[in-house]
Amino acid sequence: MGSPPGAPYDAGFFKGPTPVSSPSSLSPRAVALFALAAGVVTANAYYVHPIIGRVAETFGVSAAEIGAVPALNQTALALGVLFLLPLGDFVSNRKLVLTCLGVQLCALITMAVAQDYALFLAASTVLGFFTLTPYLLPAYVSKRVEAAQLGRATATLTTGVVAGVLLSRTGSGVIAQYAGWRAVYAVAACLMACALIILAWRLEGRSPSEPQPRTPYGRMILALGRLALKHPQVILSGAIQGLSFAIFLLLWLGLGLHLTGPAWNLGTDLVGGLSALTALNLFTTARLGRWADGLGAERARRRLALLQFIGVLTLALVHWHWLWVILPITLTCIAGPVIDVTGRMTALREDPAIRTRLMTLYTTIMFLLAGLGSALGTSTYARFGWNGIVLAAAGLSLLVLLGTQLGLRSQVNQST
Repeated sequence: MGSPPGAPYDAGFFKGPTPVSSPSSLSPRAVALFALAAGVVTANAYYVHPIIGRVAETFGVSAAEIGAVPALNQTALALGVLFLLPLGDFVSNRKLVLTCLGVQLCALITMAVAQDYALFLAASTVLGFFTLTPYLLPAYVSKRVEAAQLGRATATLTTGVVAGVLLSRTGSGVIAQYAGWRAVYAVAACLMACALIILAWRLEGRSPSEPQPRTPYGRMILALGRLALKHPQVILSGAIQGLSFAIFLLLWLGLGLHLTGPAWNLGTDLVGGLSALTALNLFTTARLGRWADGLGAERARRRLALLQFIGVLTLALVHWHWLWVILPITLTCIAGPVIDVTGRMTALREDPAIRTRLMTLYTTIMFLLAGLGSALGTSTYARFGWNGIVLAAAGLSLLVLLGTQLGLRSQVNQST
């Protein structure tokens, strides 16, 4: 599947640069530092989950209307990945990352002070479009670690992302409860400034020996379609992860509205505190990444999808008491991030010269489908309540399970 290692991709049509001949090897400590920065950037999309009801009250919009904030953020992220991430194979990763972080910093400041809903929504959308760093770093790191350590390094980066999601929702709920939701975005801007400093210090610039691309940008984007046809497993992996991520967004946006609404009337700090349960990911994701190295990405992913499906079914128990949410949160938080790890492995095991473009395809599909979860989360709850959230999540989880079975069957057929 795909070009053999070291061979240029479609040299007659899509001539890109070859990777650095002898990239410096990254230590586990350096990978962990990149994971920390990736977590800070990723967190920006999730601060709104526990506080979505409070933000809606401030701007005087309905539960269905406020859903446009996370939905457009995720859709813009997909478009940003599609149009910006391919540049990672051709221009300085350092310059690309630092530019995106600078724009995001301005967007966060705008969200903290916005007095108009339209301005807040626009800033959130811009923030999503330039969320490139967590999706550029896996390909950057994969070229600087041994092949046998790819699963571990990818899992470490994913753990950083998971930590960012965890701290964003936990911290957001607590900060908003005692200092107001605007303080959440003020703190986020400070953290973004720190990430900007860290990556400016650690990222390597483009090697002067690397040839510059000769392909015009427009042809480069169009050529992604040809690349997708050569790597259907990567496309399937992106779709599987997109549906899995949609479940995550559907669940947490639904919880943010359900637990702080009339049904339970709980505080945002408690909703944020429930996010602390996902800290389990910090201990399980890297270990399960090593397990996936041994078992194989497709086989591991099918087993995790089954665990996720069981967890989603237990959401129905929340109707009896809100404490039952602990069980589905625990099961889905174990399975979800490693489904992402195994999906990324299908792209990052390919020719290093095209890995960033494969990650472009994977991540674009993932976030386009994830936008579905954001839209479903608020609109479904506004119309059908918690029962609608449960049924929608179960349907998405079943599609994930079927997709992993299809991916495993395809992989087995190719190896025989």
